[in-house]
Amino acid sequence: MKGVTADQGATVPASGFPTFSQIGIMLKRGDLALAFGILTILVVLIMPLPAMVLDLLLAISITLSILILMTALFIQSPLEFSSFPTVLLIATMLRLSLNLASTRLILSDGHEGSAAAGHVIEAFGNFVMGGNFVIGIIVFGILVIVNFVVITKGSGRIAEVAARFQLDSMPGKQMAIDADLSAGLIDEKTAKERRKAIEDESGFFGAMDGASKFVRGDAVAGLLVVFINIIGGMIIGIAQQDLSFADAAHSYTILTVGDGLVTQIPALIVSTAAGLLVSKAAVTGAADKALMKQLSGYPQALGMSAGVMLVLGLLPGIPMLPFVALGGGAAALAWSSRKRQSAAAAEAVAAAASETACIAAANVEEPISAALRIDDLKIELGYALLPLVNGPDGQDRLTEQIKALRRSLAIEMGFVMPAVRILDNVQLEANTYIIKIKEVDAGSGRIWPNQYMVMDPAGGQVGVPGIHTTEPTFGLPATWVDASLKEEASLKGYTVVDSATVVSTHLTELLKVNMSDLLSYGEVQKLLKDLPKEQGELIKDIVPGQISISGIQRVLQLLLAERISVRDLSTILEGIAEALAFSRNPATLVEHVRARLARQICAQNTSVNGYLPLVALSAKWEQAFAESIIGQGEERSLAMQPSKLSEFMAAVRDRFEQAAREGEAPVLVTSAAIRPFVRSLIERFRAQTPVLSQAEIHPRARLKTVGSI
Repeated sequence: MKGVTADQGATVPASGFPTFSQIGIMLKRGDLALAFGILTILVVLIMPLPAMVLDLLLAISITLSILILMTALFIQSPLEFSSFPTVLLIATMLRLSLNLASTRLILSDGHEGSAAAGHVIEAFGNFVMGGNFVIGIIVFGILVIVNFVVITKGSGRIAEVAARFQLDSMPGKQMAIDADLSAGLIDEKTAKERRKAIEDESGFFGAMDGASKFVRGDAVAGLLVVFINIIGGMIIGIAQQDLSFADAAHSYTILTVGDGLVTQIPALIVSTAAGLLVSKAAVTGAADKALMKQLSGYPQALGMSAGVMLVLGLLPGIPMLPFVALGGGAAALAWSSRKRQSAAAAEAVAAAASETACIAAANVEEPISAALRIDDLKIELGYALLPLVNGPDGQDRLTEQIKALRRSLAIEMGFVMPAVRILDNVQLEANTYIIKIKEVDAGSGRIWPNQYMVMDPAGGQVGVPGIHTTEPTFGLPATWVDASLKEEASLKGYTVVDSATVVSTHLTELLKVNMSDLLSYGEVQKLLKDLPKEQGELIKDIVPGQISISGIQRVLQLLLAERISVRDLSTILEGIAEALAFSRNPATLVEHVRARLARQICAQNTSVNGYLPLVALSAKWEQAFAESIIGQGEERSLAMQPSKLSEFMAAVRDRFEQAAREGEAPVLVTSAAIRPFVRSLIERFRAQTPVLSQAEIHPRARLKTVGSI
């Protein structure tokens, strides 16, 4: 018989039924095997099963429940078995479907004898009942009570409370992760892993809370099925099969109780596994190791238990042998535990002594090596400013501000801020802080943590009573006012900021000025490593044959020095690769890269009205600068007369101050040949003024000339 070829290349017989080889291929795929298993369970609910197939499926159900229990015992943490709710649902559906299949066999063939529903059910019924169906019913009832009332209810309650506490504690855990990240104690990858673990724990315990209802419903269904089977079987046996009451009761009761036991024992095992899993939330390691370590960790408790058992063994009427044996075993375990703890304490003392000796031996070298380590960023606070990092409400306001600053700088400038070390300094005045960059004072100020700084946007003194001072970042007049006057100051149109924002703003401006110094060799390596694979090939082409990583670092530092974002690292590397064809001087490379970044540079300086305001350098000054450049190639330098330099600086200052009064923040545009020299001069007295060459003006940028020099 010829086959028909399907779309994916598999040959399907003309009859439409899959072959055994195709079934094997399907079972090798996990997703298809799981889908096939679920469909099989649903089919069992509808179609009758032979007794032989029912025996096989009952054995699978018991084996699956034991596997689940053993897995719950040996896992190290509950999240290692995060699929437990799904497994629990599948196992419950399997038991219910087998219960329905056995019910169909019991009611239809129960009059033929105790083997009507298979040998597994018959064996369980005869073994547990011992020929007395009353014993079987009682044992079955006790199993259901233990499962439903004790294990299932307890594990469900634990899961419910655990899910509630996990949900309530999520904000605190997230804040702790963000605080560690902003302080530099962990990196982004570790923070993502910890956040993922918190989300997984919350989802797991929430799912376990709902999954416990499966087991409870399974127990109730087992009771109803037993009741229906006994009543229905008696009616069918007596009314339809002409059996006597005793024969019908014997046959159908054995079958029904055996069926209930075969169902409830796996359910009890799975319920125990669920209880072990949810009660393992605070236990680390496998259950056996954790229990033995904790139960044997207190020799006093074992010794007291041994004494109680020995006393009980001496009481009249109580068998002495088991109590004396258990008491002796507990006493031996207590002695062994005490000995082990003494040995561990001796080892700890010896290790501490050895460590002290090593420190004493290296008392000359260790302080020197410790003194060589410096912090890239450090904030020292007076004792009155400690509420900024350890407030009475439990919030680290300054830490939150630094975290936001870290993300803002990464997005805006492509610069990853180093870790900020915050510590108190009793030598400072109470309300003073100092920001240090590489252990050198970069800025300081005085703030009041429970008050607000109020500033007039026009630059004048505010009309609100308070402590008059100077804003530490920009040197503007400011006033510290009480919190009760905050709303009044806001209604008057003043700018109101809290103390943590003052420090973070100061830190932001200092970082933008010193980004080039803080961009380390190691950070450049990380940036290059995180590039896409395609750009990695470009790096291989130019590093180290044409340029070193230090050379790339220098180019990025020169860009950051003029506050040019290096986030578009791919374009920067392409510009470097092009410029290497004619020069390896970092300054020349930067000029070419800036031309490649024309769109970004113009967008960065575009006003809110959508145009780029510019001040053009006149032809007179263009010629003056060009004539003052001496040297050739990479050895060029500016040699202009001091009087001409003073005249140029005065002209730039006047022109840009006039533009500022008109509400404009223009850029200075020069020719490409003299731009580096003009910039090196202007940065000495107006570092925030952007200087662009004509090659950096994007063709689609909207321009507005607001003046010329």
